[in-house]
Amino acid sequence: MDKDLIQGNITKSLILFSIPLIIGNLLQQLYNIIDTFIVGQYLGSQALAAVGSSFTLMTFLTSIILGLCMGSGVLFSMLYGAGEIDKMKISFFVSFVSIGILSIIIEIMCLCFIDPILHFLNIPMAVYQQTYQYLIIVFVGIIFTFLFNYLSSLLRALGDSRTPLYFLAISAIINIVLDIVLITSFHMNTDGAALATVMAQGIAAVLLTYYVYHKEKSLLPQKQHFVFDQDIFKKIQSFSLLTCLQQSIMNFGILMIQGLVNSFGVVTMSAFTVAVKIDSFAYMPVQDFGNAFSTFIAQNQGAMKKERIQQGLKKAFIISSLFCLLISVIVYFQSDQLMSIFIDQSERAIIDQGVQYLRIEGACYIGIGWLFLLYGYYRGIGQPGMSVILTIASLGTRVLLSYSLAYHLGVTIIWWSIPIGWFLADIIGMSYGFYKEKWRIS
Repeated sequence: MDKDLIQGNITKSLILFSIPLIIGNLLQQLYNIIDTFIVGQYLGSQALAAVGSSFTLMTFLTSIILGLCMGSGVLFSMLYGAGEIDKMKISFFVSFVSIGILSIIIEIMCLCFIDPILHFLNIPMAVYQQTYQYLIIVFVGIIFTFLFNYLSSLLRALGDSRTPLYFLAISAIINIVLDIVLITSFHMNTDGAALATVMAQGIAAVLLTYYVYHKEKSLLPQKQHFVFDQDIFKKIQSFSLLTCLQQSIMNFGILMIQGLVNSFGVVTMSAFTVAVKIDSFAYMPVQDFGNAFSTFIAQNQGAMKKERIQQGLKKAFIISSLFCLLISVIVYFQSDQLMSIFIDQSERAIIDQGVQYLRIEGACYIGIGWLFLLYGYYRGIGQPGMSVILTIASLGTRVLLSYSLAYHLGVTIIWWSIPIGWFLADIIGMSYGFYKEKWRIS
């Protein structure tokens, strides 16, 4: 187990703790990109559109589970920072049972209502069957998504960000190998990509469970901790449900945008599918840095180290800003080359739409970098409701502008609505921080 985040050099602690999170998600995004490449090259644009729409939906569903796990993780960090180990173990038990039951309900509901979900997403008939086949398999793996994310959140909340990385790497490698084998050797369609994903998730979840049980047994609740403490349950509800709401609103907004994009046809769908994956890969490090920052804030909040929180806030914004400026330059000037990795030059219309998206988003990454830090800060100090407000501001702006103007001005307004939403939320979050939380610049 890594040392805690309530002592030592702040910049070093933040960077060292965030690096495994960043590498882990980069591996996940690398898998997504390789998956996109394999599907696009071997199965064609219709399969690519089907997997792209499915990816957006699965991101939304995963965000519900991930939000619940992240919210519980904030409480774990606070209790760990405060040295209340017994309460922390009781909270492990209560949250595991609660989130596990909810995950099973989500899985059953998705399998029962897959057709209405696809109609809601405006899936064109040309790719409807392939999307259906992909999702019916992926939905089965929701329980593995819960198990892996819960145990990862538990370890990260206590300062161990490396172990989840190792198992995520195993999952990504298995996923890539199975993708290649099932699609290129067994000639399976989108169902092959889905089966590869579920099998890799399942193996990683089982291995991580085995590791925690045998190597980190001291973390686990004992018999005396198997109690349904109502006060702890209320705290878990407060942290988990609001964090879940924040994550769900964010990804539901993205899901609504996906539905709008789908209405513009397969070319736009394919361009959006590829560009979003590149986009996500580019700013994923600052998202993970924001999550690491949240754990740093929560542990120091529990330990009542207010001055360390102020110092960490300033240093985190500097680190995030510098990274965002660098990655903006790369994505803006290399957008055509990045799109061409996944789309053949003969599909020039798809490439051009993707380039337009990437240049608009790429110029504005500092906006989302700041926003992820604001999310992490407000979760960490025990105000997840503020993160919900910022998400509503960001996604509400995006959805409102897109749906009201896209059919008059074209898809370009959809691309522009995204950074506009980021910066509006930044203004709200920073203003609240300076006037209510007494942030200091000096």
